[in-house]
Amino acid sequence: MIALSVHILRCGVSRCSEARVDVPEIRLALRCLLPHCPEKWPLALYWDSGSQTNEIGRAQGVTAAFNGIVRQLRRAGCYEEVSEP
Repeated sequence: MIALSVHILRCGVSRCSEARVDVPEIRLALRCLLPHCPEKWPLALYWDSGSQTNEIGRAQGVTAAFNGIVRQLRRAGCYEEVSEP
């Protein structure tokens, strides 16, 4: 569940410079990660930034938030990056 949620958020990062990413699948992924992130600010930042109309601000905010989320998950031992073939 955690790996899938991170994958969904990563897809949001890749498309956030072209369009808003405040969509249901992103909300669900953030919700699934909520119990695993002691600090809630990256989750809120991802959602808030994903709804911005300014492309540069949206991309910077979503990317920073994603990095904060992954860092917390790794620190908690909940997520380990798996390289794709």
